[in-house]
Amino acid sequence: MNGSEYPPGYHTRNEILSQPACWEQCFRLMKEQLAGIRKQVQSQADWLFVGCGSSYYIAQSAAASWTALTRLRAKAAPASEVLLFPDLILSGSETYQPVLVSRSGHTSEVLRAAEYLELRRNIRTLAISCANHQPLEAISSSTLYLLPADEKSTVMTRSFTSMLLGLQSLAAFMAGDEDFLSALARLPGMADRALESMKPLIEEFVKAHEFADYVFLAQGPFLGVASESHLKIKEMSCSYAQVFHTLEFRHGPKAIVGPETLVTFLLSETGYGAERDVLSEIKGLGATTLVITNQADAVVRQNADLLIELNLDVPEVARLAPYTLAGQILGLCTGLKKGHNPDWPRNLSRAVVLSDDRENGSFQHASV
Repeated sequence: MNGSEYPPGYHTRNEILSQPACWEQCFRLMKEQLAGIRKQVQSQADWLFVGCGSSYYIAQSAAASWTALTRLRAKAAPASEVLLFPDLILSGSETYQPVLVSRSGHTSEVLRAAEYLELRRNIRTLAISCANHQPLEAISSSTLYLLPADEKSTVMTRSFTSMLLGLQSLAAFMAGDEDFLSALARLPGMADRALESMKPLIEEFVKAHEFADYVFLAQGPFLGVASESHLKIKEMSCSYAQVFHTLEFRHGPKAIVGPETLVTFLLSETGYGAERDVLSEIKGLGATTLVITNQADAVVRQNADLLIELNLDVPEVARLAPYTLAGQILGLCTGLKKGHNPDWPRNLSRAVVLSDDRENGSFQHASV
């Protein structure tokens, strides 16, 4: 199936715009699952979130959210690191609770990581997926299903935000944080309004500009979202993009700055003043700037070529999923402008499925 019966970007656009409604569906489904999952996981363990590609960026955001909400130690790792350097990943704690993130449940490296943890290390794992009757659920000890979030398009959009919200919901449930769960329940309505207002702004901005390089900057729990946003630009538009911690951009990478570089700032509330100073500095060097923030002050307004204000009345960590929306729309619009079909990016498939040569410890790519 190549989607030729639909105009380019048809599925991706619909899936981006469907996210608030999809979140509501997922929240309803999670109510039926969270209590059962709590009984099966080791709540006081160190949590390890594992994925590949976008799912790894979910893992990064989920790990930060987990520590913020539960005060337990949590970290993220690519599935390949669990396979190739397990002693580095699993060092420092006697007990781990791994969470394996995969939209399809077919990603080979995640499956091999699940097998390694369950069978070789005798560690019980939790999977989160947007599909059922798939290999990952057969390996893992328990699974959190978010079936409404699956997509027709190759690139992850609503599956990313929904699985992130699913793991944040689990963290709040484990911590007994009813206020945070209530905030997440209010999020779809607020995000829908934000999505409606940002879409035409980004569309017009992309029409009016040409960029040679895209940079995404964030700190703390927003770094995973910035990483996912930079991947959306790469996947949907085949453009060159990079991601850095905001303050680290000063230490060498700012050499690339010029009018042809779009530097996107995901401003946090916690680090707002320091991150705003970097925005002013980079704008002064001649960059074109896009700023995503909850609420902007006069300095940010002065230094943003495009400003996206979300105005979300929820705790800072609950804003991670909505912060992802602008990068998704930017990737879609840029891809369409460059003549690509964001639904079916070149060289990509919905899941990376590999034929493995276990005796030689290697993987060979297989078609999907």
